[in-house]
Amino acid sequence: MVRVEIEAKTAKASSSCTNGLLWLTRAMDFLVELFRNLLEHQDWTMTQACMDSYSKTLKKFHGWIASSAFTVAMKLAPDRTKFMDVIGGTGDINLDIEKFCTNFSPLLEENHKFLASVGMDDLKAS
Repeated sequence: MVRVEIEAKTAKASSSCTNGLLWLTRAMDFLVELFRNLLEHQDWTMTQACMDSYSKTLKKFHGWIASSAFTVAMKLAPDRTKFMDVIGGTGDINLDIEKFCTNFSPLLEENHKFLASVGMDDLKAS
């Protein structure tokens, strides 16, 4: 589907599947970074973990308005303990997060490589 959109020159349209894949990949980069922050910085609040993750992943692709909206939204971030309880269920949440980051990161890298190969992701602001 991506190659069809590339050939048709519709891949960069906001409603294209290719653009959707690009932004889904970027969103998942944010989540992996957030989970890493939660593991590595036990003393950080959710807001700190989210803001650091955002600055390392999505911020470079957002303009002033989107970036400002994200900053405002972070004021509504849940308490870290409450968040971890909700996503943790009854298992070892730290182990689950570690496994997720380890296993999912290579898949994201493959997505980035593929998107870059078709000219859709150079990992710089577009």
